[in-house]
Amino acid sequence: MEEDQELERKISGLKTSMAEGERKTALEMVQAAGTDRHCVTFVLHEEDHTLGNSLRYMIMKNPEVEFCGYTTTHPSESKINLRIQTRGAVPAVEPFQRGLNELMNVCQHVLDKFEASIKDYKDQKASRNESTF
Repeated sequence: MEEDQELERKISGLKTSMAEGERKTALEMVQAAGTDRHCVTFVLHEEDHTLGNSLRYMIMKNPEVEFCGYTTTHPSESKINLRIQTRGAVPAVEPFQRGLNELMNVCQHVLDKFEASIKDYKDQKASRNESTF
């Protein structure tokens, strides 16, 4: 019982997002009856293969994860079902959170490198223009 409350508390910050002035569920956690917290399906609304495959890759790098896979429900629906099964040492929500954080770090690194390259390009272009005058 306490473990379930702790699990719910951990993902409460990820559950809802504000859109057009109303609360919409961005994430659902689905557990089949009789299963434990080591095998969970997360339903991510308004997402597709872009996040699904990237997040699956990041989560599978964790040695505690036995299985991670995702499916899209239907091409006309923009939601994915991400299933995580751990080896039993940690609940499935922990690799999920860790995978999200690692993916955000990778995206931030790529963005930083991209912005630095743009700045370098503009600096080089400006110095070439100054040298021609």
